[in-house]
Amino acid sequence: MQPTATVLVYSDDANTREQVRLAAGRRPAADVPPVEYVECATLPAVLTALEEGGIDVCVLDGEATPAGGMGVCRQIKDEIFDCPPVLLLIGRPQDAWLATWSRAEAAVPHPVDPVLLADALAGLLRRGERAAA
Repeated sequence: MQPTATVLVYSDDANTREQVRLAAGRRPAADVPPVEYVECATLPAVLTALEEGGIDVCVLDGEATPAGGMGVCRQIKDEIFDCPPVLLLIGRPQDAWLATWSRAEAAVPHPVDPVLLADALAGLLRRGERAAA
């Protein structure tokens, strides 16, 4: 198991980024590595962080502006080689089909439910560990 996992959190709202960090905590599940967070408030910051590498999972706010997380997800899936898995925060359950369109591996509703978010994030981290093995 790697010593830490790096999770990129994108939202234009600092409170949303904080909610994600607090909900998932330093270790979203006992069988995944501790998490370090990289926070991004803009699309250029997301692209720069992904191009630098080392990101294990992205958590994107579907309600962010001006670049919404769903559009950002679709863009990075097209443009970033070996793009990490994406967890989308969606505003309404009816938006789940948009999460599928964007090619996100998982989606949870916003406002953030700590249990759902931690479970989804841990699942994506486990998938990444299996792929690396």
